[in-house]
Amino acid sequence: MNRTTMARAAAPLGAAAALLSTLTACSTAAEAEAPVDASYRDGSFQANGTYQSPNGSENIIVVLELANDIVTDVEITINPNNPTTANYQGQFADGIGDLVIGQDIDTLDVTVVAGSSLTSNGFREALNAIKADAVEG
Repeated sequence: MNRTTMARAAAPLGAAAALLSTLTACSTAAEAEAPVDASYRDGSFQANGTYQSPNGSENIIVVLELANDIVTDVEITINPNNPTTANYQGQFADGIGDLVIGQDIDTLDVTVVAGSSLTSNGFREALNAIKADAVEG
């Protein structure tokens, strides 16, 4: 393959990379938008949150108690597939209450809890499902 052939072959790859970069930036911008200030029903709401760890797919069950859009209680049921995950999920479950109880559900932005960052992905998934279930229509 000579230089001209290589340049022609590389052009579509460059265009594809540029398109992917643009789409990724759009996706990230859409995800970063401020949450809508919705109203939610009072009560107890439960959802499963899944996430990927280096050891495979993991999940947690999140139960939130809401009153006037404020989280009044949180309970995490851990479902670890290995000892490392058990450690991180346990730390997350032990520390999440300090971060979310007393907070408006629309302001929750949980990323790392007690050193556990991947479990937060499952929490955010469950939180989105709970918000969809609890929103007043």
